[in-house]
Amino acid sequence: MGLNIFGKALAVGPLVHDDGRARIEAVVEPIKGGHKITGTVKGRPGTIEIFRAPAPGEFLANNWQSWGPMQRLTPGQKFEGLEERMKNQGRFVFTPIPEIAQARLVSDYFFAWEGGLAGFLTSMVAHPYFTIEGGEVAGYLEYFGTPLEDPVPLEPFILLEGHPVELLFEEYAVRAAIENNVRVNPWNPVGWSSWYQYFTGLRMADVEKNLRLARPNFPFEVFQIDDGFESDIGDWLSPKEGFASLPELARLIRDHGFHAGIWTAPFSAAETSELFARHPDWMVSDIGLPKVCYRGWKKDIYALDTSNPRVMNWLYETFTALKKMGFDYFKIDFVFSAAMPGVRSRRVSPVQAYRQGLDVIRQAVGDAFILGCGAPLLPSIGLVDGMRVGEDTAPFWDSSKAPLHGVNAYYALRNSILRSFMHKKWWLNDPDCLLLRCRDIELTDNEKELYARTAGALDNMIIESDDLELVDEWGRSLLQEAVRLRGGHVRVRGLMSDDLYVIDSWGGPAGIFRYAANLSDRQRSLDGLDIPSRTGVFIKP
Repeated sequence: MGLNIFGKALAVGPLVHDDGRARIEAVVEPIKGGHKITGTVKGRPGTIEIFRAPAPGEFLANNWQSWGPMQRLTPGQKFEGLEERMKNQGRFVFTPIPEIAQARLVSDYFFAWEGGLAGFLTSMVAHPYFTIEGGEVAGYLEYFGTPLEDPVPLEPFILLEGHPVELLFEEYAVRAAIENNVRVNPWNPVGWSSWYQYFTGLRMADVEKNLRLARPNFPFEVFQIDDGFESDIGDWLSPKEGFASLPELARLIRDHGFHAGIWTAPFSAAETSELFARHPDWMVSDIGLPKVCYRGWKKDIYALDTSNPRVMNWLYETFTALKKMGFDYFKIDFVFSAAMPGVRSRRVSPVQAYRQGLDVIRQAVGDAFILGCGAPLLPSIGLVDGMRVGEDTAPFWDSSKAPLHGVNAYYALRNSILRSFMHKKWWLNDPDCLLLRCRDIELTDNEKELYARTAGALDNMIIESDDLELVDEWGRSLLQEAVRLRGGHVRVRGLMSDDLYVIDSWGGPAGIFRYAANLSDRQRSLDGLDIPSRTGVFIKP
């Protein structure tokens, strides 16, 4: 079998595809290194097959949202540990199409192999994905049965050929940025977050202590309060008992010379929240009842219907209020919930509902910094300043037992490397927090160095999450080193390798350098140099 588009052999020129439910008028055009398909779709499309070709023996697959993995796989494999996490957290956390994802491997948005890349450039209405079906790879657009009375643009699709795969990803990222009218924020923040030290047990005393320690000893620009300040999930303007009011909190942070940052899960409402009690009709529903989206905080969590004008007004008022209080750095988490399939007040697709929710937050906060987390990747382009590009980190490496734990430093760092092509093209990549404390942590010094230096070499956002009283001079020096490594143009080699990656950087304050990161559990060799497991070394460019 050859390469097919809409079930026919690839050929340059116009084409029409009509399956009785929807009509697609498209054109296939040659582009540098491949082909591009654009067009319009009208009707009531469900699932539309765009692309089909023989499956390669090895490929890079991608999960739809920032916590989900990007991973090298072969036909017959699935993402490590993902099915178990879906059972524990909810079937919609890692996919909007769980029936398909549970049956076979799904790679969302793009699919790459050594010599080629197939990818969709936007996700404005449909959810684009690829699956392995026997010996073939097929690419689809899922419209969730959304009626399209007038023609809407087809999500553009490109097929690229060439070597190496790293250059194909760069071309793909640039083209997607153009399609989504991206303007990358020039500010690449360095900051502190409360989460990985205090979690939901955060107290005002912890905030005050770390503020006192931060200014003279650490290069932070942002001081961000994470989950643990709020009275419940959804009740963002009412802090828990014993916590300062939010205007007081923002003022305290700003008085210490930092940008004030705050965490929310803006599209989520806990079953115990005042928001849910007052407005159950604001939630995405199923059979006339609010539909559970996921489990978190030992509670059922529901998804706000962001097609509902009253929900949009509430979102706008909430974030306008936070901005007026003095917060200008917003970490928005669990935002995949707005894209959960279900019944909404208006007949829009889940992807459209998600983008409408992000857009109203952007309108409310203006030029403040928005960091996406737990976010569908392609639909977020152009609507956030920064993006978590990996799973949660942890104070342990534990790559051999990763599927049992679900999250660890290894997974987080690997995703940041594999998704490096997104950085400064779609947004600023957040590799998740550096953990540098000298107690209450299982990470070795080598693992801390590997994580910090890799994040710096990749020019990523640098956020630390420790009780600063536990960070010694060595840890502070490592943080400073990571910050100094940033600012260059970056290219990563070895995306198809077995956890040995080479990062080249040039044009930044640190000059030209090459950093080899060995994330594997065994010693590796590169150009005659032995690199111990879980270690990174600088080598001659």
